[in-house]
Amino acid sequence: MHAGQFGDSPCKVTELDPPNRVGFNRGKDWHLAFELKEIDGKTEFTLIHSGWDPEKVTEFGQPHSIVRGFMNSGWEKIVQEKLPAYIEA
Repeated sequence: MHAGQFGDSPCKVTELDPPNRVGFNRGKDWHLAFELKEIDGKTEFTLIHSGWDPEKVTEFGQPHSIVRGFMNSGWEKIVQEKLPAYIEA
């Protein structure tokens, strides 16, 4: 996965249920899942990012709580701005 200014992160797909769900591990701590669900002719997208533990530090030595703040704002922009713009283009 290319994470912009943070570089590339190796990932391993752990769940695959086309076209409804894909899940993968990113790094040693994180699990991400993308879910698609049809509701009234529209598609609902859900992002689940798990693996947070306030007692752990990442493989880069940063506390999970610090990294979570960065990732929350990043995912928010991707899901609310970049993904809709990409789909509508």
